[in-house]
Amino acid sequence: MIGFAGLSHLGIVSSLAAASKGLGPVVAFDPSDSLCRDLSQGKFPIYEKGLADLWRAHSGSIRFTSDASALSSCPVVYLSLDLATDDQNRCDLTRFHEVFARAVGEIGPNTVFIIMSQIQPGMMRSLVSSIGRMCPAPGIRLYYQVETLIFGNAVDRAIHPERFIIGCENPGEPLPESYAAVLGAYGCPIFRMKYESAELAKISINLCLASSLTVANTLAEICESTGADWSEIIPALKTDRRIGPYAYLVPGLGIGGGNIERDITAVCDLAVTHGADGRAAESFLANSRHRKNWPMAMIERHVLSAGATRRAPAKIGIWGIAYKTDTASIKNSPSIELIRALSQLPAGQCDRPIKAYDPQARVSAAEAPDVIQTRSPRAACDGVDVLAIMTPWKEFSEIPPSEIRAWMAGGTVIDPFDTLDRTKCRYAGLRQIVLGAPPPTTDGGQ
Repeated sequence: MIGFAGLSHLGIVSSLAAASKGLGPVVAFDPSDSLCRDLSQGKFPIYEKGLADLWRAHSGSIRFTSDASALSSCPVVYLSLDLATDDQNRCDLTRFHEVFARAVGEIGPNTVFIIMSQIQPGMMRSLVSSIGRMCPAPGIRLYYQVETLIFGNAVDRAIHPERFIIGCENPGEPLPESYAAVLGAYGCPIFRMKYESAELAKISINLCLASSLTVANTLAEICESTGADWSEIIPALKTDRRIGPYAYLVPGLGIGGGNIERDITAVCDLAVTHGADGRAAESFLANSRHRKNWPMAMIERHVLSAGATRRAPAKIGIWGIAYKTDTASIKNSPSIELIRALSQLPAGQCDRPIKAYDPQARVSAAEAPDVIQTRSPRAACDGVDVLAIMTPWKEFSEIPPSEIRAWMAGGTVIDPFDTLDRTKCRYAGLRQIVLGAPPPTTDGGQ
């Protein structure tokens, strides 16, 4: 039997993945009665491909409950709550401490208690001290397991992790048998290390990823002005053994989501605290802010510039609101950034409301008062002068460019992720603007 405390994105996926590995019965606790009722019925507050299928196959092996005492019978308990971040990408620990207190007040003697929530360096030592004061049961052993959650691919990553990074009070000691059996069910390498090393490991991974993203974004921008095409350069880099075939070299609109920017911010703060040089990390954030403005800059240059004669405000349609495909999350979404920028334009430049479509993500009227969400891609595209494809959902790539051109009044497509076929766009008369590629010479009907 295994327990999970805290059912946000991380806890929901992780608990169902454990059930799929035969580690049940699984007890999945959250203080919210309504959330536990919904999860028991297969109603999820998140979207992940394969999640509904996972629940249908293994719902008999998992119990969702708002009763924390159900954790008392579990020899292994995970605290599996995502940490919310504020507008400055710093963590809010309020809910973490609430769930932590509820869980440790109920776990039984000799329980292995594992923190899976991503925490900042130094926090595990303070939790060791607090658990001794808060938990009446003797023999509790505390570990930190670095989470591997990736929005849009969370189910596959939870079932088939690359490795486990385990923070221990004493890495030289073997893991408790109950915990080792849980990890062994996944059949991947296990790296044991000190608490502080494990806390910094995930941040280190995300900074290496941020480095690759920043290199790709910077050089892709240079390609746009020199006539080079970044998509032609990527294969040459991936065959270099010093970089490798799995290097993340696809340019994007800054650093998407919230977790990577959160970790970069953490490194900047740690550098200040400990007198280290954090300017490299600061440059990642600066480059991200710069590239997030790319779609708006392209609309201004190719549609709203002084050289583009317009008799009426430009009608703009948006495909994609989620920060990336296969998720409904809009945290740090480039689409939301674009919507905010368009909302600042004078009424004579941009027609309102702006029409937007996404197959999963929703944006509230408070977040985007100038947007109306449509029920189909065509409805968001009909009669617009420019279409911005902000999330490269597969369904968008399957729509023939000739149909898109027929729906539009104009013919400019801002397509940062190269979602549409370039040759077909050219034949259809669309002016397709792609990250890392020089703009086409045809006018696309503008």
